[in-house]
Amino acid sequence: MPRRSLVVCHTLELIALAIWIGGLVVIVAVVIPAVFNSFGMEPGGRFVTRVFDGYNRVTVAAIAVLIVCSAARVWKEFDGSWRSSVTRVESLLLVMMIVLAVAIIAGMGPHTVALQEQAFAAKDEADKKQAYDAFFRAHMLVRVLYLANLGLGVALVATKVRRWVGRS
Repeated sequence: MPRRSLVVCHTLELIALAIWIGGLVVIVAVVIPAVFNSFGMEPGGRFVTRVFDGYNRVTVAAIAVLIVCSAARVWKEFDGSWRSSVTRVESLLLVMMIVLAVAIIAGMGPHTVALQEQAFAAKDEADKKQAYDAFFRAHMLVRVLYLANLGLGVALVATKVRRWVGRS
């Protein structure tokens, strides 16, 4: 692969990872505290849900960029020996990130949002408590998945940097 194309691929991958990882850090460290310190539980919860909907769309775009760039690097550098600038560790970390993102976006996320709506709609105090308990249990799992994905993303960046530093 020509050096310029390789630089473009690596740059796009880093931008995608920065958006994926950095976006989550900003949401967790800045947006969520600001929203819940400014609004009540229900409006804050609805707002944060919309924020994560947008973040998930950006994550899907980042996944597409990472897949396309990684595939381009493998395809352009294939010389019959299956040696590539995409390592097994890098591939494994990316696949794990994608699996967790899909689990959040297509599975647990919508389920958690439905439980949140049930909790907001409940009128009876006992029903409301039960609905909130179910929501917070599901929400805890989603939070763990997001944080696991954050850790995998940091590991992927570290893997890429380590490899680049080792080459110089």
